Formats: sequence, structure tokens, C-alpha cells
Amino acid sequence: MPAQRTRPGGDSLFPPDWSYEQTVSQIEGIIDRIEQGELELAEVFDQFATAVEQLRQCETFLNRQQQQVDLLIETLLDEAEPF
Repeated sequence: MPAQRTRPGGDSLFPPDWSYEQTVSQIEGIIDRIEQGELELAEVFDQFATAVEQLRQCETFLNRQQQQVDLLIETLLDEAEPF
């Protein structure tokens, strides 16, 4: 089964084709290339900066998803309270 594409809908912070799973995979690839010594020093710094930005995007995405989950749970709890 292919990995489910997960992206925020209509968010200007994220390009329309942004995917959490793909971004994590790209970060892992950068880490692998750095660890294996495949890059020139200048490229290491460029790739590191790219990975940091991608990690920030992932963190923002996860924080927003957590907020949505919290809101849904709160809604469920409110509905479960007797009148």
C-alpha cells in the first residue's frame, strides 16, 4: 500500500504538492549523504540549511494537526456532557 499523502489544505505556508512523508524522506536523504561524506563542505552547509527549513515545516504541520486533534477531542467531550 502506498504511503498516504498528508498535506495541509489551502495553506499558503505549504506548496500545494507538499507532503509530510516526502519531506521527512528528503531530510533522511540529506542526513545520509552528510553522514556518508558524499558532499563538498559548502554543499553540506547548504543541505543542512535545507534540512532545517524542512524540519520547521514538519514541526509547523504537526503542531497544526495536534491543534485540530485537540479541538476535535474537546468537541467530543462537550457533546458527551449531560445537559
